[in-house]
Amino acid sequence: MSFYRAEDPIFETYVLANAPLKQLASGFDWVEGPVWFGDAGCLLFSDIPNDRILRWTPGSGLSTFRQPSGYANGHTRDRQGRLLSCEHGGRRVTRTELDGTLTVIADRFEGKPLNSPNDVVVRSDGSIWFTDPHYGIMSDYEGYKAEQEQPNAVYRVDPATGAIERVIDDMHAPNGLAFSPDERLLYVADTGRMHRADQPDIRVYQMDTDGHPVAGRSFHKLEPGAADGIRVDGDGNLWSSAGDGVHCIAPDGRELGRIFVPERVSNICFGGRAKHQLYITATTGLYSITLNRRGIQHP
Repeated sequence: MSFYRAEDPIFETYVLANAPLKQLASGFDWVEGPVWFGDAGCLLFSDIPNDRILRWTPGSGLSTFRQPSGYANGHTRDRQGRLLSCEHGGRRVTRTELDGTLTVIADRFEGKPLNSPNDVVVRSDGSIWFTDPHYGIMSDYEGYKAEQEQPNAVYRVDPATGAIERVIDDMHAPNGLAFSPDERLLYVADTGRMHRADQPDIRVYQMDTDGHPVAGRSFHKLEPGAADGIRVDGDGNLWSSAGDGVHCIAPDGRELGRIFVPERVSNICFGGRAKHQLYITATTGLYSITLNRRGIQHP
């Protein structure tokens, strides 16, 4: 069987027949949150149940970046190149400063602890956006079982004041999120469909003139599985994790094609020297594939 399937002929130009899917590392329990550091030439990702952030470097392989990690899940970089992490254990979002110290960005809202921040992105204005579903407090597997005190929601952190604002609170379990290349659209994956069949997989929101998401609507419902981590390429195509691999979705919501992965995919990111390599975290393994696409990855 081919390692991909095209639903639209254009997808045939996105994949390269001589650049197949490769497994880079394996033996984990549940890996998540890949983020590429081009200046360091490495990929960081989380092995959540084992409470560690791992580093994969081309040519030298796997090493440990941080353990314990606060049961870290999703990561990204801010506009200054610093690592932002969603920690299930501490129920917080942290920033790793250039000297290695940690700064807490968000851990409470209106006096109550967050649930378990899951994924995070940074807009060009420096605002930090993160999702806060309940997965890290549902059991002791990915964090610590605890009472839920907040609705599952999406938050925005103001870059100037550090003030935290709840901007979306009508999704069952918001998870991965990504902005379109022009930042006029915000995509949010809702893994609540794993628990409620009537939930859309991915929603899209218009960004108003004040930089807030409005007019949310269903964008795409994929099969099999549910959308988790999502990323956008330079043409505005959305790439999403799925039960059978990675799906590529056009800006109008049509599926263009899919790359098959032998494990359930949790998250993805673009990286490599030209941001043309797709890194994939999938249950117990780390994978990559070189594409004829360039992703949106900052910085």
